[in-house]
Amino acid sequence: MSESDAKLSSTPVAADPVTAPPKPAGRPATPTAPVRKPASPPSAAAAGKSEPKLEPGKMRRRIIWSCVAGYLVASFLMFLRFFFPRALFEPSTVFHIGYPADYVLGVTEKYKQLARIWIVREADRLFVIFARCTHLGCTPDWKPNENKFKCPCHGSGYTPEGINFEGPAPRPMDRAHVELDPTGQVVVDTSKLYSWPKGGKDQFDEPGAYIPLA
Repeated sequence: MSESDAKLSSTPVAADPVTAPPKPAGRPATPTAPVRKPASPPSAAAAGKSEPKLEPGKMRRRIIWSCVAGYLVASFLMFLRFFFPRALFEPSTVFHIGYPADYVLGVTEKYKQLARIWIVREADRLFVIFARCTHLGCTPDWKPNENKFKCPCHGSGYTPEGINFEGPAPRPMDRAHVELDPTGQVVVDTSKLYSWPKGGKDQFDEPGAYIPLA
């Protein structure tokens, strides 16, 4: 090989841009996100500055004003309460108990629990005893086997007509007002009572204290 051939062989030959194979394309570099450092907790001094404590004087004033406001609200509600009075609905003292023929001779306890009365029918009259002991106001019991009323509180005893005969009761039991309505039914009014005071006048024979039976 001649010297000229050796120079030609050592000279680099440029690649043809048309015929030369393309270089493999590499993956594009992905941008990395910046790493953030975790926020450090606020120091004790900074926390103290953000939430200042109330002074004792301000705290006392707040408590006092809260009490005053509560008192005014309660007073206003009590004032409004007077415009809505509490009403008590009691049963009527006037009611019907049927016809005289509905009752047999003797004492009937049908209305004792409902109206606190006994209906007593005799041969010539019908009357109503108000079931209240004249000693201390207890409700006596009717004892049919003994044919008497007996108070369970202090032992007062009454005849079937309500006349006291034993125990501390000072006088007979009262009788309620009775009358017949236009249909012939018995109407009782426990707001009007007939009594026989100790040493006083007997009201049991007055009109309204009984219903005469033919």
